[in-house]
Amino acid sequence: MVHLTDPEPTTRGLATTDAPAIRFGIHVTPDLAKGVIARTGARVEDFVLVPSSVRESFTQLRTRRVDVMLVKYSPHENDIAVGPPVGFDARAVLVGTDHPLASRDTVSVEEAAVYDAFDRPRGYPESVWDLIVPPRTPAGTPIRRVHTLTTQEALTHTLTTTRALHFSFRSVEAGLSPRIRAVPVSDLPSAPIALAWLNGAVLPAHVRTFIRAAQAGATWLPQAT
Repeated sequence: MVHLTDPEPTTRGLATTDAPAIRFGIHVTPDLAKGVIARTGARVEDFVLVPSSVRESFTQLRTRRVDVMLVKYSPHENDIAVGPPVGFDARAVLVGTDHPLASRDTVSVEEAAVYDAFDRPRGYPESVWDLIVPPRTPAGTPIRRVHTLTTQEALTHTLTTTRALHFSFRSVEAGLSPRIRAVPVSDLPSAPIALAWLNGAVLPAHVRTFIRAAQAGATWLPQAT
């Protein structure tokens, strides 16, 4: 983990500052990012929330389309700096509403391992994917990672036309199709979430201030670059 050292857009609410909106990379739904922002005392209106797909990994940072992004499990990429955890995301499996597990309040990893799961998208860090979709259960049962994860639409199609499931997170629930249910997993620990930025990038002062505030849980006051 790295502690920060001095190294279509949404509406902006920057009446008290000349600083531009912070471009904040998110995945699937904005709920986690909004929670991090709220805990710093900042306003969501002072950010441009930029969604990305799982296949893009760190493309947005590397192409400088975002200033900072949320990541899970502290991926190890030489060109990406990752701070300490700023929150946690509980685990869930995604299933179609007709799936045998869809009516359950919770499921275990062992129960989930009965069904086919999804393999790592091309280019996604293998070490992180092994934490999202474990290769095997604690009892040693292999998890069959056979389906290809591509788009949200393709995922929905597979989950609603087969008995496959996808190991995921509770935070995605708000963005799911009504034909998909997120069932909490009782025996997988919540995933730590952290802020990541391009290693060696000279971040504007207000971006650095936000990152520090998110890490410390302090109140963030926007300031000009």
